[in-house]
Amino acid sequence: MRTVPAFVKKITRRMIPYAGDVCTEEEIRYSRTPMPALPVFTVFDVETTGLDPYRGDKIIEIAGVRIENGVIQEERAFVELVNPERAIPWEAKRINKIDDVDVAGAPTIDQVLPRFLEFAKDSLLVAHNAQFDMGFLEVEKEHCWGYIDLPECLCTMRLSQSLFPHEFRHNLDVLAARLGLTMDRARHRALPDVLLTSQALLKMAKMAQIENVDELRKRAGLQSVAA
Repeated sequence: MRTVPAFVKKITRRMIPYAGDVCTEEEIRYSRTPMPALPVFTVFDVETTGLDPYRGDKIIEIAGVRIENGVIQEERAFVELVNPERAIPWEAKRINKIDDVDVAGAPTIDQVLPRFLEFAKDSLLVAHNAQFDMGFLEVEKEHCWGYIDLPECLCTMRLSQSLFPHEFRHNLDVLAARLGLTMDRARHRALPDVLLTSQALLKMAKMAQIENVDELRKRAGLQSVAA
């Protein structure tokens, strides 16, 4: 795991209320309330050159943060750029603000993915719209030496669909607004998205009074059916 860049350490100070909302002290405590019955999580996100790993799109950034005993361990976050060994389309640059110069000297996925999985060791993965992120990991792991077994992954979008079955939209921006969470100015970079997803996971688990991992799997597992 590399040293966390300075911009990461400033994320908490740069978080701003969504649409003028102000977080209450109770909301802030969601990131620090112990949840001993639940396992350790690694919430992660990938930024990519496009939407389809089966048509040559590649990961250009991976970020992750562990949640241990209900506490987001943001000071020990994982964040690395990845050299995709191909040009980054302008559409991707426009969204994630990562360009070819940024990744030119970065390590390739065969180096970064094993480091990320070591960081996530002995935890459950969590992502928002996890099928997208796991789809890229499944394809990219084939570029690594040896057999790589990916951990189980839960999905906060599935959890949102279970918790708010009458709502139509469940993307991360809409979910953050629905939960009254704050969003960073650097949204659509991997680490700010990870921290926002972590807050959403803890808050939804508390709202739903989820007390064990089996219940969480039913609501947020990739094989689960949204209510």
